[in-house]
Amino acid sequence: MKLKPLFDKVVVKQPEETEQNIGGIFLPTAAKEKQEIAIVVAVGEGGIVDGKEVTMVVKPGDKVLYSKYAGSQFKIDGEEVTIIKQSDILAVVE
Repeated sequence: MKLKPLFDKVVVKQPEETEQNIGGIFLPTAAKEKQEIAIVVAVGEGGIVDGKEVTMVVKPGDKVLYSKYAGSQFKIDGEEVTIIKQSDILAVVE
C-alpha cells in the first residue's frame, strides 16, 4: 500500500535497529525508548493550513529529528509508520 499524506503531513519510518548486547545484558525491543530520528517516506503537498500558506521543506529520503510525542503511529502492511505535521520536525539530520 502506498500512502499519500494530505496538506502539511509527513509519513516517517524508524530506521532498522541492530540488536546490541553490551555487557551481557539483553534488552527486548519493547523495553527500548522510541527514537525520534526517522526517515521521511512521503510528504503532503502543503497548501493553506489554518489560514496560513505552508510550503513543504522536507522530501522523501530525508533523515529528520522530530518532537518526542508528535504524530500518530500506524501499522500498514506489517510496517510501522508515524504520520506527523511538518511543524513537528525540529531538524533535518545530514
